[in-house]
Amino acid sequence: MTTTDILVALVLGFAFGWVLDKSGLNRYYKIANVFRFTDLAVLRFMMSGMLVGMVGVYTLKYLGVVDLTAVTATVLAANIVGGLIFGVGMALAGF
Repeated sequence: MTTTDILVALVLGFAFGWVLDKSGLNRYYKIANVFRFTDLAVLRFMMSGMLVGMVGVYTLKYLGVVDLTAVTATVLAANIVGGLIFGVGMALAGF
């Protein structure tokens, strides 16, 4: 990874977070209503983001820009530990 790759990733991540914030999808009542199945705006936004990302990655693969054969297998223990850290952090933050 080059410095340019890291900067592009940071800018795209910042832009995604900014759009989340400006649309109000980080508000408590919006997130709580997702779990109550009364307002699915956050879920639709995240699904749209995943769809755009998926189309982008496979378009880059089709154009020969990226090679998807270098993807490593999932490490279940690492995913569980990461999920626990994320969940505890969200709980401590009051979300």
